[in-house]
Amino acid sequence: MIERTHLGEDDILALASDSKLGFLATRDPDGRPHLTLITTLQARTPTELTWGQFCEGRSKDNVRRDPRTAFLVMNLRKQWWRGRATWTRGATEGEDFESYNRKPLFRYNSYFGIHTVHFMDLVAVTPRAGLSMPRIVAGSLLAATVARASGRRRAAPAMNDWSRALIDRLDTLKFIAWIRPDGWPEIAPVIPASTADAARLVLADAAAPGVLDGLAAGADVAVLTMNLAMESVVVAGRFGGFRGVGPLRAGTIDVDRVYNSMPPKHGPIWPQPSLEPVAHP
Repeated sequence: MIERTHLGEDDILALASDSKLGFLATRDPDGRPHLTLITTLQARTPTELTWGQFCEGRSKDNVRRDPRTAFLVMNLRKQWWRGRATWTRGATEGEDFESYNRKPLFRYNSYFGIHTVHFMDLVAVTPRAGLSMPRIVAGSLLAATVARASGRRRAAPAMNDWSRALIDRLDTLKFIAWIRPDGWPEIAPVIPASTADAARLVLADAAAPGVLDGLAAGADVAVLTMNLAMESVVVAGRFGGFRGVGPLRAGTIDVDRVYNSMPPKHGPIWPQPSLEPVAHP
């Protein structure tokens, strides 16, 4: 898909809407992809993006250590933009900081507001694209069929019943991130997916033509699943490669990491973190 180095006026207006979804892919300390919901992502200029931070999570540490990011924004019409950007700085005051905190969601919120505004320089962006509902429905059926046909394994309980139920719903939104050969994260919509067991996920290449062409067998991937109630989970692991042709391609992900992406307490779920005693002064 053709990439541009700047956003058009229509793109800037679309990204300014508060009624949208934004996602940011970063690299964790081991160089693996991490995927985060960033609804505050918007364009400041044709070549600069900003997003507001109101809670803690790994992506905020990741960008300070490795500024290479990928982003995806989707509006209510299922039109989406994706691209790459370089994190440059964070600010806790200034015009942009005040502008974010004047938004109704944060201005009248008694529990949290934007405490840091992050700035990113745009590297590349693809033109606006759309999702095909017939492809999504067909892909969802394919993923569920392959998952059922995979057979039961004695798998580690990486994904609990709640996570599996969320992922298996046909109406949940799912997005995938991986690391490109040049070291940059990549992100794409991958709505058709289903769990085969507690440690394996099946996805179908049916969301939009060509968006998963760069996803190779053996890649470490992260998949974020969320519903309209903003319940979400991130599962990550090794991609086994696609089998099939065109929109009938399906592939498996062996899940070895699960991350709670919902506020107020972000953090790993699997492998289960060790318990540590709380020391009182």
